[in-house]
Amino acid sequence: MSRISTSFEKLKMEGRKALIPYITAGDPAPNVTVDLLHGLVAAGADIIELGVPFSDPMADGPVIQLACERALQHNTRLLDVLAMVAEFRTKDALTPIVLMGYLNPIEILGYERFADEAEKAGVDGVLTVDLPPEESDDFNRIMRAHGIDTIYLIAPTTEDERIKYICENGSGYLYYVSVKGVTGSAALNVGEVAAKIDHVRSMTDIPLAVGFGIRDPESAKAIASVSDGVIVGSVLVNRIAELAETPEQIPEQVGQLIAAMRSAMDA
Repeated sequence: MSRISTSFEKLKMEGRKALIPYITAGDPAPNVTVDLLHGLVAAGADIIELGVPFSDPMADGPVIQLACERALQHNTRLLDVLAMVAEFRTKDALTPIVLMGYLNPIEILGYERFADEAEKAGVDGVLTVDLPPEESDDFNRIMRAHGIDTIYLIAPTTEDERIKYICENGSGYLYYVSVKGVTGSAALNVGEVAAKIDHVRSMTDIPLAVGFGIRDPESAKAIASVSDGVIVGSVLVNRIAELAETPEQIPEQVGQLIAAMRSAMDA
């Protein structure tokens, strides 16, 4: 059983839901990321999505686009991100790490080399936003041969036939996009999310985590009540941007945001 599956099973036994923060690796500087990862875990994160900086993050809104730009100013590459995960693993062997990003950097490195390096570093899952599941057979096969879960997005507009295909080919958890738009956009409708989650659950037993539009403890609690996990990104990345000139404050300040959400979700 993967670290991701183990984490969800443990939370289910405890009657709790997964809190999954997203940050961009190398933002605002590479030497901040590993300490921030540990800070997120200490504050109550169960799984962490670590964004791989990319020049054209088309699914992301301005907040995460700017985070990628800040990281790329320091030439943060995919191999650098894997080195950060490896450093994190020297002190934390339990918390699952999911790399989230776009296919191009992996394509350039090569699927086999990426999977081998990711397994050695301690990566647990990969979410490639722009890799259609219908075109991912080789990718899935290679990742799974290295014990890496492949995680896919489901949108409010995804039709049943495609949902079934995603459920058959995804692993770890499914990422349900709660709003029609890019990251950091729109206000979510919990009732609509709950109805869609129930519908997808009728097709699979893979855990369902919800992201996009979760901004505060109240929205985290509301989404936790209808899903298996809560994914929060833009509000954290925005705080990182505000503290870019005082990076030593980032782990504590961002950790406080996560701790407040954890407390609300567990209440």
